[in-house]
Amino acid sequence: MIDERPITDWLPITKKEVEKRGWDELDVILISGDAYVDHPSFGTAVIGRIIEDEGFKIGIIAQPNWQDDLRDFKKLGKPKYFFGVTAGCMDSMVNHYTANKRLRSTDAYTPGGAAGFRPDYATTVYSKILKDLYPDVPVMIGGIEASLRRVTHYDYWKDELMPSILVDSKADILVYGMGEQPLREMLQLLKKGVPFNNLHTIKQVAFLQDASEELPKNKNWETVELASHEDCLEDKLKYAANFKIVEVESNKWQADRIIQKVGEQVLVINPPFKTMTEKEIDRSFDLPYTRQPHPKYKKRGAIPAYDMIKFSVNMHRGCFGGCSFCTISAHQGKFIASRSEASILKEVDQVVNDPDFRGYISDLGGPSANMYKMKGKDEAICARCSSPSCIHPVICSNLDTSHKPMTELYRKVDAHPKVKKAFVGSGIRYDLLVDDFNKNNEDGNHDEYIEQVITRHVSGRLKVAPEHTADATLRMMRKPSFKYFHKFKEKYDKISAKHNLKQQLIPYFISSHPGCEEEDMANLAAETKDMGFQLEQVQDFMPTPMTVAEVIYYTGVHPYTLKPVKTVKTREEKQNQNKYFFWYKRENQDWIRHRLTKANRPDLIEKLVGQEKPAARKTPNWLEEKRRKR
Repeated sequence: MIDERPITDWLPITKKEVEKRGWDELDVILISGDAYVDHPSFGTAVIGRIIEDEGFKIGIIAQPNWQDDLRDFKKLGKPKYFFGVTAGCMDSMVNHYTANKRLRSTDAYTPGGAAGFRPDYATTVYSKILKDLYPDVPVMIGGIEASLRRVTHYDYWKDELMPSILVDSKADILVYGMGEQPLREMLQLLKKGVPFNNLHTIKQVAFLQDASEELPKNKNWETVELASHEDCLEDKLKYAANFKIVEVESNKWQADRIIQKVGEQVLVINPPFKTMTEKEIDRSFDLPYTRQPHPKYKKRGAIPAYDMIKFSVNMHRGCFGGCSFCTISAHQGKFIASRSEASILKEVDQVVNDPDFRGYISDLGGPSANMYKMKGKDEAICARCSSPSCIHPVICSNLDTSHKPMTELYRKVDAHPKVKKAFVGSGIRYDLLVDDFNKNNEDGNHDEYIEQVITRHVSGRLKVAPEHTADATLRMMRKPSFKYFHKFKEKYDKISAKHNLKQQLIPYFISSHPGCEEEDMANLAAETKDMGFQLEQVQDFMPTPMTVAEVIYYTGVHPYTLKPVKTVKTREEKQNQNKYFFWYKRENQDWIRHRLTKANRPDLIEKLVGQEKPAARKTPNWLEEKRRKR
């Protein structure tokens, strides 16, 4: 239990804990918008442990008060090398607001789920405070908020085009994506005495420099220039064209350096590192985490995000789906970084030895659970590829989609004497398991895998994400035709019947996505109703930075074709689309009849709510009396 462990097992978050280690000065201080949970699923813990692993004295200031006299920012003193700043595991605006821009009442990364412990635009707020308090100390920003705002981007909450977050935050350097590789290189150079402001040739970092300065030299890098931030403000098409370049370079094996003029400065974005090797990702997960929240939170209540993943195991990072609305590949990369079996099984041992463990692993998965160990058969072909997706519009013939490594790993976890069940709670990419769509099923292991999942790893319901039923909208999303979901459901029902299982299949859908019209949502509701679904999981589209869908939402055109795409924007339009999900609610049925009558779709009225029958009129009393006398 937490009480049984010495406080020095955690990275220090108070002056007293720093002194307990015999330190009178810290080398690096991390500022985070999340509470400190010492677990490999929480970025601050990972970065902190890497800094420790490189021999630096590290402290953490979690969820500092930015509205008082700023004592939280001063409590650990001034670090020798730099401050590291992150908003946390989520973009602070996504964390704070719904798709309708309503303030959320809870925060899953705060003890007790309490809201209000981090500011809007947390990375910028924290960084500016630090630059004011300690102007001579470098500030490095990272995490998903900084990563996805590294270049000119549309901000949905301000409804404005914003420059790189480096401009407003005043930070010295930005690390984008998964930070382990650039951070280790940075730390090793600092140990050798290289000044912080000379770290501009490290891969996967971004920084601002004066337009008059020469770019740092690297003979291995080509440089591509984007339209300036000011040009983007003037011309939406230039912003859209920029995005295509940024996305392509983010997903290339050997990317180019990107530059963009911003006022009198130039934004420089160095190319990313190659995907982490098995050894590198294992090293990150094998660091000495306590796997617990810091003890100081005990009296404040549970941290919901931690409770959700406490008994889960992440097997890989990255996603080659490239969905238009998703930021995973923009942040974690298109190529899959998979842990070794040994590292995963070692973590399973740690999970099952937790005193609170009751035999159930909540998730064996990753960003998309069934991409573990998948990569190009011939990596020379991958090296020449610049496609943002390996499975859209078709599955690449060079992609090894064997599910055998997962099937074998699941069995080994199942065989653990302390594991009753290990669930795949993060869901699966069903399209990889449909033979009509995925032709790469040479050894027939897909059926073996799905049978294994259905019979051993489903906790009452299996989550999948077809996202829509209209082919035109699905193409916009970079998702396969809905007909493949029908095929998957047939397979799912057949296996379930064979084993006499009554487990639900739960499909996820999105409303108001660019390219989706109101009638498309009515069709979606009718088709899913016909399949026996009464949808509960509903997601209204939210345009988040560095996604294709965000660019379409702001510009009105697709960044790859520059052709117009219709997108709903008003609250009323978005709510209208959303209502069709809930055709079964009585309060929506008259509204649905009215809307579909206007659209001249009596067929959909019949399918969703049935035709309205005229009310039987009550016979007047005088007529009743007259009839009786006859």
